[in-house]
Amino acid sequence: MRMTSLERVQAAAERKKIDRPCSSLRCTPEAWESLREYFSVSTNLEVMDILDIDLRWVSANFIGPKEKSASPLGSEGTDFWGCHTRAVKNEFNTYYEFDYHPLESAETIEDIHAHEWPSLDWWDYGTIREQAEAHDVMDKRAHLYFAGGTFETPWYIRGLETFLMDMYENPDIVNALCTHVGDYYEARAWRAIETAGECIHMIGSGGDIGSQRGMMIAPEMWGEHIKPHTARLITPFRSRGFMTFYHSCGSLVPVIDDLIEIGLQFLDPIQITAEGMQPEALYKQFGDRLSFHGAVDEVELLPHATPAEVYKETIRLIDVLGKRNGFIVSPSHQVQGDTTPENVEAIFKAVKDYSSL
Repeated sequence: MRMTSLERVQAAAERKKIDRPCSSLRCTPEAWESLREYFSVSTNLEVMDILDIDLRWVSANFIGPKEKSASPLGSEGTDFWGCHTRAVKNEFNTYYEFDYHPLESAETIEDIHAHEWPSLDWWDYGTIREQAEAHDVMDKRAHLYFAGGTFETPWYIRGLETFLMDMYENPDIVNALCTHVGDYYEARAWRAIETAGECIHMIGSGGDIGSQRGMMIAPEMWGEHIKPHTARLITPFRSRGFMTFYHSCGSLVPVIDDLIEIGLQFLDPIQITAEGMQPEALYKQFGDRLSFHGAVDEVELLPHATPAEVYKETIRLIDVLGKRNGFIVSPSHQVQGDTTPENVEAIFKAVKDYSSL
C-alpha cells in the first residue's frame, strides 16, 4: 500500500517497513536555477514535486531590522547576530565567508551578556504554515523546521580560532555564548511550533564538528562544553513527539553514540569520503539505533559521474544504509552548480525504481 511522504519519513525515523526509500533535496541557488530550466518550471517547489521529494524544509520569514539579514551564510552583509559576511565567487557558485565577528574581542562574561542579542519578534512565524500548505498540494509531505546550532553560531559570533581557544582558556565565555544562542534557538523553535502546530514534524539542528580526517575538537571537549547545549535542540523536541535531525559535515564517529543518547533519529549528511563515515561501517555500528540522511556524494560523484553511475551508486547506498528502512536518500550536502540536472534526476529515479528492482 502506498504511503504518504509523511508516513514514509515517520516510519524511516523508527526504522519500520516503508513502501519505498525516502527522499530529500537541498541545492545552492545556482543548482536550483539549473533544475528549474531543465524541467521547464518556474519554482523550486515544482522541481521537488516532479522528483517526488518526501522531506521539505519550512522556515519563518525574517522581518527584523532592515540593516540585518536572516542568514549568516545566505547573503552578503550583517546577519541578525551581528556577524558580517562578504561574497566569494567561483565559476559555479557564490559563497559567503565571515569578515567580522562581533564578540571576537570580548574579554569577560559581562561583555557577552552586553551584546545586542536578537529578538524573537524578528520572524514571521505564520509563513511556516503557508509554506507547508504549498508543499502539501501533491502529497502530505514531512516538514522539517531547522532550529539552529549551538556550536557553529557561537563561533560565528566569536571567531572560530578564538572560540576553540576559549574551550581551554575561557570556558565560562564558551558556556555564556552557547547558553545565549541555545536560549534563543530553543525559544524560537517553540514559538514556531506554537504558531505552525501540526505543520512541523521534524526539528533540525546542527553544526559542523567534523573534518575529512576526524573531529575539529577533541570528543571529550565536545562532550564537556558543547553536548549539553546540543541536547537542548534535540531532547525536549523528541520528548514532545517531533522527529529529530542533526547536521554535521565531516567525520564525527566518536560522538554519534552521544547524539543517539540525547535523542537523535536522523544523522545528516553522511559525508562518505570522511574518515570512518563509510556507509558499511556506519550501518554496522549504528544502524540498529540511528537513521541516516544524505550519503550521495557531492564531492566527487555528483559533479563528475555519469547519470548511470549516480543511479548505480544510489542503489548501492540504499542496499547498505536502508536495510532497516532507516534512510532518507539525499545528496550529502547542497547540490552545487557544477552538478548536472541529469545527475540529480538519476538519484531520484533510483529511489523510485528501488522497490521494483
